Amino acid sequence: MKTFIADIIPKIQRFSKKLDDLTKLTNQHWVSLGDINQNKKVFIFRQNNQLLISENGIVEKGSWEYLGNQSLLIETQKQAYLLKHGFFDENVIALKLDSTDSYAFFVNETKYDSELNNIDDIIQFLSKKYLTTNSETDTLGTHKSGSLNSEENKYTYKILEEVDSYDFVWGHYKILTVEFSTGKKGSLYKGRKSGKFFCLNSHAVMAYYENIEQAIKSLFIYVSRFGNQ
Repeated sequence: MKTFIADIIPKIQRFSKKLDDLTKLTNQHWVSLGDINQNKKVFIFRQNNQLLISENGIVEKGSWEYLGNQSLLIETQKQAYLLKHGFFDENVIALKLDSTDSYAFFVNETKYDSELNNIDDIIQFLSKKYLTTNSETDTLGTHKSGSLNSEENKYTYKILEEVDSYDFVWGHYKILTVEFSTGKKGSLYKGRKSGKFFCLNSHAVMAYYENIEQAIKSLFIYVSRFGNQ
């Protein structure tokens, strides 16, 4: 199974579906992306955890198992792979080979035959879909806020990085570093289990929000009044 270094994956993970949405995994035929001159290899994840690997009509049987914690075990007759969630939508799956920085890519067969048959095509496709033409981003990946009541609260922002963290109070969560067009920066947090966003409000206590846009607005108000976090 060929893997690739792909810096775009961390940048678009917030748009990804969860790997535990197994109906989308098992209801499609996924083409493993290898060298462009190699034969086309199709992975079929059956609901009984049987894995069929078809290469030019010759089928090899293996197995697959969702292990929880966004991890997938794939076993073939030759090797076994522990893969972590990287990115997942109806067109592309990127699975990170455990303990490495490289990804195995699988492409929906309907897209593979028409437009996605090498790593450059995939990166261009994902960049155009999620970083260029997404309704919430401009060509630089800068997210635009909804219009607010006053002119001074009109802004754009971009997420510089996302880092996994843990402590005894909050458990597992992500720290998102946000930079606004005004030059201010702040930190936004997302709970792993709840999926809710939280950040400091104007009273310097944690406030929770149902979506990222509400949290971003609150963070912008906070850093505008009190400076960078």
